[in-house]
Amino acid sequence: MPRPTVDAPILRAPMLRIHKLQLAAVMAAAALLYLVHSLLRFRNFEAKGYDLGIFDQAVRQYALFKAPIVPVKGVDFNLLGDHFHPILVLLAPLYWIWPDPRMLNVALIALLVSSAIPMYLFTLRHLGHRPALLFSAALLFWWPFQNFVNWDFHEIAFGVPVIAWIIWAMDRGRYWLASGLSLVLLLVREDMGITIVAIAIVMAIHRQWGKAAGLAAVGLAGYVAVTSFFVPYFAPADAMSYWQFTALGPDAPSAIKFMLAHPLQTVGLLFNHELKVLLWLMSFVPLALLPLGSPYVIMAAPILLSRLFNDRLNVWAPVYQYDGILAPILMMSAVVVLARIIRRTGWKRLAVGFPVYLLALTAVCTLFIHAVFPLGRTLTGQNWALPEVAAAQQRAVALIPNGVCVEAADTAVPHLVGRTYVGLHGDIGDELSSWMIIDFNASELGGWDPLTPQEALDRARALGFEVVTEDDHGIWVLHRDIPVSPVCSDYLPYD
Repeated sequence: MPRPTVDAPILRAPMLRIHKLQLAAVMAAAALLYLVHSLLRFRNFEAKGYDLGIFDQAVRQYALFKAPIVPVKGVDFNLLGDHFHPILVLLAPLYWIWPDPRMLNVALIALLVSSAIPMYLFTLRHLGHRPALLFSAALLFWWPFQNFVNWDFHEIAFGVPVIAWIIWAMDRGRYWLASGLSLVLLLVREDMGITIVAIAIVMAIHRQWGKAAGLAAVGLAGYVAVTSFFVPYFAPADAMSYWQFTALGPDAPSAIKFMLAHPLQTVGLLFNHELKVLLWLMSFVPLALLPLGSPYVIMAAPILLSRLFNDRLNVWAPVYQYDGILAPILMMSAVVVLARIIRRTGWKRLAVGFPVYLLALTAVCTLFIHAVFPLGRTLTGQNWALPEVAAAQQRAVALIPNGVCVEAADTAVPHLVGRTYVGLHGDIGDELSSWMIIDFNASELGGWDPLTPQEALDRARALGFEVVTEDDHGIWVLHRDIPVSPVCSDYLPYD
């Protein structure tokens, strides 16, 4: 018999057939809205090479039974030398059906929407059917999921339903299942090893000492093995650098020493920028700080803290893919604490009232705050019409022949990955490309060290490119007459 969980549930409610149909309807509605939003983004040239083009090239190569060589990252760049995500192989069969980057976004939406099932089952046990259905809807339309779809596919999408099932399994006392699911996270991304350590801490709180020790050991060993051996093996020489926490020190031992010696200064680093404060506020305040009262919130700590300690400002912003995996952790943690409050106070109306409040807040923000709730652009029709710039980009892409080497603006890359060897400006060397697309509507053209449009145009002219289309709503197409390199012609089985 499994041990009882830390927070005993209020009730054990059955899941009737009508309940399954209602949950399926909520999931179908969310999937449909997200799919329409995603397809409109792609048509409007809002999808980007970083990250949709990158993952398309990787999965496309897996589907051809080849190594994940990704020109968007550089010539002969094996994506396993960037991050460790072998779970992407599972997507290869989808490309046997429809080899298109939009298929990745279909997979993304399916993964996110599927997390409603463990969310529902978890809440059903604590609060009953109606709150479970409402909390599931609240999770599906909450700002982290809206922003994830707005970012396009990312490997962390696999972790969203997995982490939700882990919490469900632990809540049911199914600790072996939770342990097995935790190991799956090692295939999602290398830093998930530290998240497994956090899961081990929660296991220890549940008094599963042996499983906790085993998970902690496996998580740490997996993280060290992947970051020290596997990823560097595939990475280009001198290109591997996982340490991006220089505010704490030049390496992990120095960081640990700093945190122990300067705890107050360490805490201060978590709040020393307005974006960091905003991330804290958006993650916890709408949930009335309830997640902070549950041990499950510990699982969110490695992901959240690694962002806040990171040197890169963009990961501090609360509109990032990593918010997606935090969402079920925080929402399920809130359910546990809400159930505890109801049990102690008898305020049973909170069971329905709280998720209704979340849904109402989501509805208002979706309609009026599109920077954080971008689905509102689709619901209000703002992105239905094809922009003139997108039409110009369509014309530019149509000029590019199949099987050639192309350097393209970030937003053009996803529309070329299926039939060309395409990279970003300056990232595939000076000898390969015979075509270029430059977008002067963008301040920079994408990549780790992006060129400005003017820099890209000056470089193109220096390399002997001639203008094919000049300033079509800011879109330029250039060409030079050189032989197509086998590096490009052999990359895909072009029709």
